[in-house]
Amino acid sequence: MSTGRRTIGLGSRRFIILSVALVGGMAVVAAALLGGFHWNLRPVAPAQAGGTASEVDTTAVVGIRTFVAPGDAVIDEDVVYATEPDGTQLTLDVCSPPAAVDPVTASDAPTATGDGDAANADAATDAGADAATGTADAGSEVSAGTDPSASTEAPAEPALLPAVLSIHGGSWARGDKANSDWRNVCEWLAAEGFVGFSVNYRLVPAVSFPAAIDDLGRAVEWMRANAGSYGVDPDRIGAFGGSAGGNLAALLGARGRGSLTEGARVAAVAELSGPVDLSYEGIVVSGGSSGLERIVLDYLDCASLLDCPAARDASAVRSLDRTDPPVFIGSSTEEFIPLSQSTGFAADLDALGIANQLVTVPGSLHSIGILDAGMRAEVAAFLHRYLGT
Repeated sequence: MSTGRRTIGLGSRRFIILSVALVGGMAVVAAALLGGFHWNLRPVAPAQAGGTASEVDTTAVVGIRTFVAPGDAVIDEDVVYATEPDGTQLTLDVCSPPAAVDPVTASDAPTATGDGDAANADAATDAGADAATGTADAGSEVSAGTDPSASTEAPAEPALLPAVLSIHGGSWARGDKANSDWRNVCEWLAAEGFVGFSVNYRLVPAVSFPAAIDDLGRAVEWMRANAGSYGVDPDRIGAFGGSAGGNLAALLGARGRGSLTEGARVAAVAELSGPVDLSYEGIVVSGGSSGLERIVLDYLDCASLLDCPAARDASAVRSLDRTDPPVFIGSSTEEFIPLSQSTGFAADLDALGIANQLVTVPGSLHSIGILDAGMRAEVAAFLHRYLGT
């Protein structure tokens, strides 16, 4: 009996069968790829160990940490809004106001006052009791068990709510939509009557500009396409971000032209501590630290800001036009991002006639580290003004 290797001849029956099987397998793989099938699906994750931490670099209870979530938000976690060709899943969390409660809080709702209201309430109660027992006034033609005041009209549809895309910071390289600070942001937005969409996006070093802003554009398009599932008005979508997320929120508002109710456009922007000018002038000349310059270079994948075409495209101040949405700008006076970034941004918006509000606070706290009760009130009022309630 031979123990040597067997050779399959080109004309043999076995060779023909194997060839057909190989061709068939390749066809299946090709069809799957063309059909959008993704191998090894995996969620986008922080690029560094411990990268889910907030960009607020302190353990102190400051900023958004002073907000105590009421715990009644309806939270839908890890919703996939896009999938990359390599299988990377981009996800967001949705924080909605309680389903049974109108966005206007119970304390703000009108209450019955005065004798006339009390009398009407008593009359309504009596009418309800009569209907329940089947009694009626003399001469009434109403049969027992029938409520003459019952309406035949269908109940009114609940009002659609404005939505806010919430964009975490972390030097475009770290952070997560659901870390404790940004989950608090999401629930704060819900408590204000917005539907909050807390988003993850691809991070450095796996990607560089413009991957993150492209992801956020797709997130807004997804929000608009799926607005009905969350009771959202697709014409009232805003963006809020801090630090690197502030850069992305501002750029999202400045990107594109024309209508603020289509595609990836947003109707209002609020950003805290966002570096809105990533050029050499905006980072180095303005007095930014070497650490900030290194972070920006990594994000833009450039060796020097003196020769970095991407810096212009990644800067909101370089992309503004008169059709852009209103912008809220918040900063501390001594923080990591030069204050001139914020003041210059406000001046550029003023020059174009774009509504804006600049609020600065003393100290060196950064991003949502300055989102205390006072700043939350300012941001919420701005978003309500331009997105409605």
